[in-house]
Amino acid sequence: MKFTGSSNYVATQDLMLAVNAAIQLKRPLLVKGEPGTGKTMLAEEVAQALGMPLLQWHIKSTTKAQQGLYEYDAVSRLRDSQLGDDRVKDIQNYIVKGVLWQAFTAEQPVALLIDEIDKADIEFPNDLLRELDRMEFYCYETRELIRAKHRPLVFITSNNEKELPDAFLRRCFFHYIKFPDATTMKQIVDVHYPGLKDELLTAAMKTFFDIRNLPGLKKKPSTSELLDWLKLLMAEDIPLEALQSQDNKVSVPPLVGALLKNEQDITLFEKLVFMNQRNR
Repeated sequence: MKFTGSSNYVATQDLMLAVNAAIQLKRPLLVKGEPGTGKTMLAEEVAQALGMPLLQWHIKSTTKAQQGLYEYDAVSRLRDSQLGDDRVKDIQNYIVKGVLWQAFTAEQPVALLIDEIDKADIEFPNDLLRELDRMEFYCYETRELIRAKHRPLVFITSNNEKELPDAFLRRCFFHYIKFPDATTMKQIVDVHYPGLKDELLTAAMKTFFDIRNLPGLKKKPSTSELLDWLKLLMAEDIPLEALQSQDNKVSVPPLVGALLKNEQDITLFEKLVFMNQRNR
Protein backbone atom coordinates (compact mmCIF):
# COMPACT_ATOMS: atom_id res chain seq x y z
CA MET A 1 0.00 0.00 0.00
CA LYS A 2 1.74 3.11 -1.29
CA PHE A 3 0.52 6.61 -2.15
CA THR A 4 1.89 7.92 -5.44
CA GLY A 5 -0.32 10.96 -5.86
CA SER A 6 -3.63 11.49 -7.62
CA SER A 7 -4.96 13.35 -10.62
CA ASN A 8 -7.00 15.71 -8.39
CA TYR A 9 -4.29 16.65 -5.90
CA VAL A 10 -0.78 17.99 -6.51
CA ALA A 11 1.37 16.27 -3.91
CA THR A 12 5.05 17.14 -3.61
CA GLN A 13 7.64 14.40 -3.31
CA ASP A 14 8.15 15.24 0.38
CA LEU A 15 4.43 14.94 1.07
CA MET A 16 4.15 11.56 -0.65
CA LEU A 17 7.17 10.35 1.33
CA ALA A 18 5.50 11.49 4.56
CA VAL A 19 2.25 9.65 3.77
CA ASN A 20 4.10 6.45 2.94
CA ALA A 21 6.32 6.76 6.02
CA ALA A 22 3.21 6.98 8.24
CA ILE A 23 1.78 3.91 6.50
CA GLN A 24 5.04 2.02 7.00
CA LEU A 25 5.39 3.02 10.67
CA LYS A 26 1.67 2.47 11.34
CA ARG A 27 1.47 5.81 13.07
CA PRO A 28 -0.92 8.75 12.62
CA LEU A 29 0.22 11.36 10.12
CA LEU A 30 0.10 14.80 11.75
CA VAL A 31 -0.17 17.44 9.03
CA LYS A 32 0.33 21.12 9.77
CA GLY A 33 0.30 24.12 7.47
CA GLU A 34 -1.44 27.39 6.72
CA PRO A 35 -5.25 27.21 6.40
CA GLY A 36 -6.17 26.52 2.78
CA THR A 37 -3.08 24.48 1.87
CA GLY A 38 -5.02 21.24 1.31
CA LYS A 39 -4.52 19.37 4.59
CA THR A 40 -8.08 18.03 4.74
CA MET A 41 -8.13 17.30 1.03
CA LEU A 42 -4.96 15.23 1.43
CA ALA A 43 -6.80 12.66 3.55
CA GLU A 44 -9.66 12.53 1.05
CA GLU A 45 -7.35 12.02 -1.92
CA VAL A 46 -5.13 9.42 -0.22
CA ALA A 47 -8.19 7.43 0.85
CA GLN A 48 -9.58 7.54 -2.69
CA ALA A 49 -6.22 6.65 -4.28
CA LEU A 50 -5.78 3.66 -1.95
CA GLY A 51 -9.40 2.54 -2.28
CA MET A 52 -10.19 3.03 1.41
CA PRO A 53 -13.41 4.39 2.93
CA LEU A 54 -12.85 7.69 4.75
CA LEU A 55 -14.30 8.49 8.16
CA GLN A 56 -14.11 12.15 9.16
CA TRP A 57 -14.16 13.71 12.63
CA HIS A 58 -14.23 17.50 12.45
CA ILE A 59 -13.14 18.92 15.78
CA LYS A 60 -14.76 21.95 17.44
CA SER A 61 -13.87 23.85 20.61
CA THR A 62 -16.53 21.86 22.50
CA THR A 63 -15.51 18.41 21.20
CA LYS A 64 -14.49 15.82 23.79
CA ALA A 65 -12.32 12.78 23.11
CA GLN A 66 -15.04 10.47 24.48
CA GLN A 67 -17.31 11.47 21.57
CA GLY A 68 -14.87 9.84 19.18
CA LEU A 69 -15.19 6.55 21.07
CA TYR A 70 -18.87 6.39 22.02
CA GLU A 71 -21.59 8.17 23.99
CA TYR A 72 -24.19 6.64 26.28
CA ASP A 73 -27.62 8.19 25.66
CA ALA A 74 -29.03 7.91 29.19
CA VAL A 75 -31.74 10.50 28.51
CA SER A 76 -33.30 8.45 25.69
CA ARG A 77 -33.15 5.31 27.82
CA LEU A 78 -34.95 7.06 30.70
CA ARG A 79 -37.62 8.36 28.34
CA ASP A 80 -38.15 4.92 26.80
CA SER A 81 -38.39 3.32 30.24
CA GLN A 82 -41.15 5.77 31.17
CA LEU A 83 -42.98 4.84 27.96
CA GLY A 84 -42.57 1.11 28.60
CA ASP A 85 -40.41 0.53 25.52
CA ASP A 86 -38.79 -2.93 25.42
CA ARG A 87 -35.61 -1.39 23.97
CA VAL A 88 -34.53 -0.37 27.48
CA LYS A 89 -33.65 -3.98 28.29
CA ASP A 90 -30.63 -3.84 25.99
CA ILE A 91 -28.19 -1.05 26.82
CA GLN A 92 -26.54 -1.37 23.41
CA ASN A 93 -29.57 0.38 21.94
CA TYR A 94 -28.36 3.53 23.67
CA ILE A 95 -24.68 3.40 22.79
CA VAL A 96 -23.89 5.95 20.06
CA LYS A 97 -20.74 4.75 18.29
CA GLY A 98 -18.12 7.38 17.53
CA VAL A 99 -15.79 7.49 14.53
CA LEU A 100 -13.01 5.56 16.31
CA TRP A 101 -15.43 2.74 17.19
CA GLN A 102 -16.60 2.68 13.56
CA ALA A 103 -13.00 2.68 12.28
CA PHE A 104 -11.91 -0.07 14.68
CA THR A 105 -14.81 -2.39 13.85
CA ALA A 106 -14.87 -1.84 10.08
CA GLU A 107 -14.59 -5.01 8.03
CA GLN A 108 -11.90 -3.47 5.82
CA PRO A 109 -9.07 -0.98 6.50
CA VAL A 110 -10.31 2.60 6.53
CA ALA A 111 -8.77 6.05 6.57
CA LEU A 112 -9.65 8.22 9.56
CA LEU A 113 -9.39 12.01 9.49
CA ILE A 114 -9.23 13.92 12.78
CA ASP A 115 -9.55 17.43 11.39
CA GLU A 116 -8.23 20.57 13.14
CA ILE A 117 -7.29 18.88 16.41
CA ASP A 118 -5.88 22.16 17.76
CA LYS A 119 -9.40 23.62 18.03
CA ALA A 120 -10.21 21.38 21.00
CA ASP A 121 -9.20 21.69 24.63
CA ILE A 122 -5.49 21.20 25.37
CA GLU A 123 -6.23 17.85 27.07
CA PHE A 124 -8.02 16.46 24.00
CA PRO A 125 -4.91 14.95 22.33
CA ASN A 126 -3.75 13.39 25.61
CA ASP A 127 -7.16 11.78 26.08
CA LEU A 128 -6.67 9.88 22.80
CA LEU A 129 -3.10 8.70 23.43
CA ARG A 130 -3.91 5.17 24.53
CA GLU A 131 -6.62 4.60 21.93
CA LEU A 132 -4.47 5.72 19.00
CA ASP A 133 -1.40 3.91 20.34
CA ARG A 134 -2.93 0.54 21.25
CA MET A 135 -5.84 0.69 18.82
CA GLU A 136 -8.33 -0.38 21.48
CA PHE A 137 -10.60 1.00 24.19
CA TYR A 138 -13.03 -0.31 26.78
CA CYS A 139 -16.78 0.35 26.79
CA TYR A 140 -17.79 0.28 30.46
CA GLU A 141 -21.54 0.31 29.80
CA THR A 142 -21.47 -2.88 27.71
CA ARG A 143 -18.34 -4.28 29.41
CA GLU A 144 -16.58 -5.05 26.15
CA LEU A 145 -13.14 -4.31 24.76
CA ILE A 146 -13.29 -2.69 21.33
CA ARG A 147 -10.12 -3.65 19.48
CA ALA A 148 -9.28 -2.64 15.91
CA LYS A 149 -9.84 -5.41 13.37
CA HIS A 150 -7.63 -3.48 10.95
CA ARG A 151 -5.38 -0.57 11.90
CA PRO A 152 -6.87 2.53 10.27
CA LEU A 153 -4.73 5.01 8.37
CA VAL A 154 -5.04 8.08 10.60
CA PHE A 155 -4.64 11.67 9.40
CA ILE A 156 -4.57 14.48 11.95
CA THR A 157 -4.60 18.10 10.82
CA SER A 158 -3.65 21.20 12.77
CA ASN A 159 -3.61 24.91 11.94
CA ASN A 160 -1.07 25.57 14.71
CA GLU A 161 -3.57 27.52 16.83
CA LYS A 162 -2.09 25.90 19.94
CA GLU A 163 0.81 23.62 20.79
CA LEU A 164 0.17 19.88 20.98
CA PRO A 165 1.51 17.80 23.91
CA ASP A 166 4.93 16.18 23.47
CA ALA A 167 3.56 12.73 24.38
CA PHE A 168 1.06 13.05 21.54
CA LEU A 169 3.64 14.31 19.05
CA ARG A 170 5.91 11.37 19.86
CA ARG A 171 3.26 8.96 18.58
CA CYS A 172 2.81 10.71 15.22
CA PHE A 173 4.77 11.13 12.01
CA PHE A 174 4.90 14.86 11.36
CA HIS A 175 4.79 16.79 8.10
CA TYR A 176 4.48 20.52 7.52
CA ILE A 177 2.94 21.48 4.18
CA LYS A 178 4.95 24.44 2.97
CA PHE A 179 3.15 27.10 1.01
CA PRO A 180 3.49 26.20 -2.69
CA ASP A 181 6.06 28.02 -4.77
CA ALA A 182 5.04 29.54 -8.10
CA THR A 183 5.75 26.36 -10.09
CA THR A 184 3.77 24.10 -7.76
CA MET A 185 0.97 26.66 -7.56
CA LYS A 186 0.70 26.67 -11.36
CA GLN A 187 0.35 22.86 -11.29
CA ILE A 188 -2.42 23.17 -8.68
CA VAL A 189 -4.26 25.73 -10.79
CA ASP A 190 -3.87 23.55 -13.90
CA VAL A 191 -5.62 20.68 -12.05
CA HIS A 192 -8.63 22.86 -11.22
CA TYR A 193 -8.75 25.09 -14.33
CA PRO A 194 -6.97 23.26 -17.17
CA GLY A 195 -8.27 25.66 -19.84
CA LEU A 196 -7.06 28.86 -18.19
CA LYS A 197 -5.14 31.16 -20.53
CA ASP A 198 -1.44 31.48 -19.72
CA GLU A 199 -1.51 35.30 -19.89
CA LEU A 200 -4.33 35.54 -17.36
CA LEU A 201 -2.73 32.98 -15.06
CA THR A 202 0.67 34.72 -15.17
CA ALA A 203 -0.85 38.11 -14.35
CA ALA A 204 -3.09 36.70 -11.60
CA MET A 205 -0.23 34.75 -10.03
CA LYS A 206 1.98 37.86 -9.97
CA THR A 207 -0.76 39.86 -8.25
CA PHE A 208 -1.44 37.03 -5.80
CA PHE A 209 2.19 36.63 -4.72
CA ASP A 210 2.67 40.41 -4.55
CA ILE A 211 -0.21 40.56 -2.06
CA ARG A 212 1.09 37.55 -0.09
CA ASN A 213 4.52 39.17 0.22
CA LEU A 214 3.07 42.41 1.57
CA PRO A 215 4.55 42.89 5.07
CA GLY A 216 2.12 43.32 7.94
CA LEU A 217 -0.79 41.31 6.56
CA LYS A 218 -2.97 39.84 9.30
CA LYS A 219 -4.07 36.95 7.06
CA LYS A 220 -2.20 36.10 3.90
CA PRO A 221 -4.33 34.74 1.04
CA SER A 222 -4.13 30.97 0.68
CA THR A 223 -4.26 28.49 -2.19
CA SER A 224 -8.02 28.04 -1.86
CA GLU A 225 -8.52 31.81 -2.03
CA LEU A 226 -6.43 32.04 -5.20
CA LEU A 227 -8.62 29.35 -6.78
CA ASP A 228 -11.78 31.22 -5.71
CA TRP A 229 -10.39 34.45 -7.13
CA LEU A 230 -9.51 32.84 -10.47
CA LYS A 231 -12.99 31.35 -10.66
CA LEU A 232 -14.49 34.83 -10.20
CA LEU A 233 -12.14 36.39 -12.75
CA MET A 234 -13.29 33.85 -15.34
CA ALA A 235 -16.97 34.09 -14.38
CA GLU A 236 -16.96 37.90 -14.58
CA ASP A 237 -14.79 37.83 -17.72
CA ILE A 238 -12.34 40.31 -16.22
CA PRO A 239 -10.02 41.60 -18.96
CA LEU A 240 -6.32 40.93 -18.71
CA GLU A 241 -5.62 44.68 -18.67
CA ALA A 242 -7.36 44.98 -15.30
CA LEU A 243 -4.66 42.80 -13.72
CA GLN A 244 -1.70 44.38 -15.44
CA SER A 245 -0.12 47.76 -14.87
CA GLN A 246 1.81 49.22 -17.78
CA ASP A 247 4.36 50.91 -15.54
CA ASN A 248 4.56 47.90 -13.22
CA LYS A 249 3.10 49.90 -10.31
CA VAL A 250 0.96 48.37 -7.59
CA SER A 251 -2.81 48.72 -8.04
CA VAL A 252 -5.90 47.33 -6.33
CA PRO A 253 -6.91 44.21 -8.28
CA PRO A 254 -10.55 43.52 -9.17
CA LEU A 255 -12.54 41.37 -6.72
CA VAL A 256 -9.81 41.76 -4.10
CA GLY A 257 -12.32 40.64 -1.44
CA ALA A 258 -11.68 37.07 -2.56
CA LEU A 259 -8.05 37.40 -1.46
CA LEU A 260 -8.09 39.74 1.53
CA LYS A 261 -10.58 38.82 4.24
CA ASN A 262 -10.46 41.61 6.80
CA GLU A 263 -10.62 45.40 6.77
CA GLN A 264 -7.17 45.79 8.32
CA ASP A 265 -5.47 44.04 5.39
CA ILE A 266 -7.55 45.86 2.78
CA THR A 267 -6.72 49.22 4.40
CA LEU A 268 -3.03 48.31 4.50
CA PHE A 269 -3.07 47.35 0.83
CA GLU A 270 -4.94 50.53 -0.17
CA LYS A 271 -2.37 52.63 1.71
CA LEU A 272 0.42 50.88 -0.18
CA VAL A 273 -1.31 51.60 -3.51
CA PHE A 274 -1.83 55.26 -2.53
CA MET A 275 1.82 55.70 -1.54
CA ASN A 276 2.90 53.92 -4.72
CA GLN A 277 0.81 56.27 -6.87
CA ARG A 278 2.14 59.36 -5.09
CA ASN A 279 5.69 58.31 -5.88
CA ARG A 280 5.07 58.06 -9.60
